[in-house]
Amino acid sequence: MNPPFPRQKTDLLALFDAKRSAGDYVKVCAPMVRYSKLAFRELVRGYNTDIAYTPMILADVFVASPFARDSEFTTLPSDGPVVLQLAAKNADEFASAAVLAGPYVDAVDVNCGCPQKWAYKDRIGAYLMERPDLIADMMSTLRRRAPEITRTVKIRVHADVRETVELARRAEAAGAEFITVHGRTRHQKSTEPVNLDAIATVKAAVSVPVVANGDVFSLGDADRIVAATKVDGVMAARGLLANPALFAGYAHAPVEAARRYLDLALRCGTHPFVIHHHLMYMLDAHHMSGWEKKRFNVCTSVPAMVDWFAENYGWSGPAEPLNPPAELA
Repeated sequence: MNPPFPRQKTDLLALFDAKRSAGDYVKVCAPMVRYSKLAFRELVRGYNTDIAYTPMILADVFVASPFARDSEFTTLPSDGPVVLQLAAKNADEFASAAVLAGPYVDAVDVNCGCPQKWAYKDRIGAYLMERPDLIADMMSTLRRRAPEITRTVKIRVHADVRETVELARRAEAAGAEFITVHGRTRHQKSTEPVNLDAIATVKAAVSVPVVANGDVFSLGDADRIVAATKVDGVMAARGLLANPALFAGYAHAPVEAARRYLDLALRCGTHPFVIHHHLMYMLDAHHMSGWEKKRFNVCTSVPAMVDWFAENYGWSGPAEPLNPPAELA
């Protein structure tokens, strides 16, 4: 498959090296279902996010359906560095989906951490945490079929960190080029603190870069996690939803970030449901009174959201549309 535009790729391993040499670390936007789509990825890159992930995409559907490819993953020449995250049951469907997307992305990740019951029942996500041989097979199969594609895995920790170390080492040996570790088990709630000691243990056990995930709601949180674990990068999810400028040191989302997101989302053709939810996340805590929240909550159409922004922030509407997002053949 030939991409419809020149894709300037980023060597992510070189990026990790450069950040380390500068005494810094890589800042990453997590994969988020519905939310880490094109417009949001473009937004957070303007606020010191180095790498942005796509939402988790089902590999078997991605391979089988051109419609799914076109709807689940849209991109632009400026959309990078970007990592495509796949949920896969076996090595063949993982590698096949990765090869299809390869020209458009800087790396492909296998999701080994989704704790949802439906995912576990479907033998994807955190189900793979109990099958390190399958994760290794995914890495080695993709390395064999398309060695030019950077390979990565996103995992959680086990109750016994020795199991996590063994999984990480096997993934590395099979070809994983960096590893993201969410510091909770699949059974823990997001209100429970992450296990930084477990992340540090994994970091010390492998030679590839390690990214820590969990409980990142400020730049200070990210700095603290790096100091405690010696990881090479930090990934944020909920923190970036509420504050896309988190990695730029903002204490909360500036109104300008919400304005920029609305502009990007309209230019990218983002679904109104997704736009509305993003704006609620950004504006809810610090920019709207109770009455304003109730009023904005019913502004679910694009014209209503545009009018609300024009009235409250003097916004004049979106700029010209971006180049049409690329569709995967």
